[in-house]
Amino acid sequence: MNPADTFAAPDWAGYARAVLSAVVRGTALPEPPAGPVESHAGVFVTLHKHGRLRGCMGTLDASLPLAAAVREAAISAACHDPRFPPVKPGELGALDVEVSVLSTPTAMRSLDDLELGKHGLLVRSGGRRGLFLPQVAVEHGLDKEAFLARCCAEKAGLPPDAWRDPGTEVLLFTTSVFRERGPHASA
Repeated sequence: MNPADTFAAPDWAGYARAVLSAVVRGTALPEPPAGPVESHAGVFVTLHKHGRLRGCMGTLDASLPLAAAVREAAISAACHDPRFPPVKPGELGALDVEVSVLSTPTAMRSLDDLELGKHGLLVRSGGRRGLFLPQVAVEHGLDKEAFLARCCAEKAGLPPDAWRDPGTEVLLFTTSVFRERGPHASA
């Protein structure tokens, strides 16, 4: 099932922005949006500043309520992504916020199962794992094999061709994406 079919009106990107704004400014966290409790297989919050990645963190913990998963991912993306310093208050208006709600992953049986731009990857082997959201392949102009190889090497710390190993689990998922552009973000 496509998560977009089950997720009604809540403004998850707006909620993520309100959470990161509160955390960065040291104010009280906002109440989550009203709406039904939705199921999910994970949530990632991605921040872009002037079109460049500024943070991306998430959780695969499907036991968390969706609002709690969005809140935790927003806090992590703003404050705990090891690739970037914490977001400063002066940056908030320049940030674009994207929330990706993951569907339940399914095993990739062959390379033909993978549709670039539609599927994200979760690669697992020997206690290591790596994940790429579907938009990564499109944003970086990757073909299927490069998408798999980079996920293995850059995210899971495995050899680039580990996806070919029968001992490596390759799972595919789709996402429902909620976006909100910052009031001062560049076009």
